Amino acid sequence: MPFGGGNKCGRCQKTVYFAEDVQCEGQSWHKSCFQCMVCKKSLDSTTVAVHVDEIYCKSCYGKKYGPKGYGFGGGATQRPPTNNPNDSKFAQNLPGSDVCLRCSKTVYAAEKVIAGGNSWHKACFRCAKCGKGLESTTVADKDGEIYCKACYGKNFGPKGFGFGQGAGALAYAQ
Repeated sequence: MPFGGGNKCGRCQKTVYFAEDVQCEGQSWHKSCFQCMVCKKSLDSTTVAVHVDEIYCKSCYGKKYGPKGYGFGGGATQRPPTNNPNDSKFAQNLPGSDVCLRCSKTVYAAEKVIAGGNSWHKACFRCAKCGKGLESTTVADKDGEIYCKACYGKNFGPKGFGFGQGAGALAYAQ
């Protein structure tokens, strides 16, 4: 805590004192400032969605950063339970533990996201094309890589009229 009483609020940049401190993603907020950037709805830990240093309600976040259109790709797949008799936190640090496909480094339990049957660091859980951060509801996988639904649809979805290429994309054979 900085000298002078408290951290600075993520919205108004004024000092946040202990009694009014709301923590989100390592940032302090006044209770009255902890509201959606778009609709100004009050937020809590179950309704907040973060993008960079901005906070949104889940509805506004989805409208602003979610996939456009519908029906592209599938969600994250559920990983089957393991039969590891030694499920201690130390066992996950041993050789043979999960490796992130993006950076090829070990993925520990506290930073693990599973999609497409593979483990990813939270920081590496981004679209391979546009780099947008992903969530279990916005991820689509193909050939061991992950994409946002919009990029997946553009690159692997159907081609032709009304499917990612715009009007007139079908070529007529003469």
